[in-house]
Amino acid sequence: MNFIALFGALESGLIYALMALGVLISFRILDFPDLTADGSFPLGGAVAGVAIIAGINPWLACVLGMAAGMAAGMMTAWLHVKLGILHLLAGILMMTALWSINLHIMNGPNLPLLGQPTVFTPFAGLGQALWVKVAVLFGIVLLIKLALDWFFSTETGLAMRATGSNLRMAQAQGINTPWIVILGMAISNGLIALSGALFVQTQGFADVSMGIGTIVIGLAAVIIGEAVLSAKRIFLMTLAVVIGAILYRSIIQIALASGFKSQDLNLVTTLLVVIVLALPQIKAKLSKKA
Repeated sequence: MNFIALFGALESGLIYALMALGVLISFRILDFPDLTADGSFPLGGAVAGVAIIAGINPWLACVLGMAAGMAAGMMTAWLHVKLGILHLLAGILMMTALWSINLHIMNGPNLPLLGQPTVFTPFAGLGQALWVKVAVLFGIVLLIKLALDWFFSTETGLAMRATGSNLRMAQAQGINTPWIVILGMAISNGLIALSGALFVQTQGFADVSMGIGTIVIGLAAVIIGEAVLSAKRIFLMTLAVVIGAILYRSIIQIALASGFKSQDLNLVTTLLVVIVLALPQIKAKLSKKA
């Protein structure tokens, strides 16, 4: 892997780390299999892109994109906790609806952002573009990680963890579990949408199909991170997810350098997740034979 490919893997890995942190909240902490991610990722990019073209500050555009993702996550949770729709189906319904919503927001299937200011523009004079982007993204990811570590140490954060671990026990303790689920899903999809908002600013365009496979990528990052750094403490769990996202993108970059085509990436991701999931069983069988 050459120098440019390395920084490219770091850049995309840090962006996907935000998305993977959102997936961590829904899948691991809330135990809510949420497919809204495939729609909220391009939603954040679409809202941020339209806002930037309208002359809004790129940082504020990211906040708007994140707010849109939070609204999508809240709607998914509302469909589940208020209408009694199965959580998996609620996510599918919201993901499907967001496809049309994103098309309306962008007024088409894609939105070019070439020549528009981004969150990286103010730092352009500090050095090479690759260094600057990685440094800015690292700072954003670090702030979000620390914020999540703090949040899950609060009473509300602990209530969220209890809700995901044992819903009936949490209800018996007087926790307002419907509100907690809605809040958790809002945070989850807000982070995923923020990831999409940053993604379009690095790529120079937004596209309605850019969210396809988002949930698989997020799960891959979470699973790889857990394989590298298995822990129950929130500080280490969030750290593992960030490491997992960077490792995932590095592995994908190595696969591309080895001759795989872009159309093979979903297959590579699937095989990677299967291998990581199968490793514990393989180790257990080998230890028994030994």
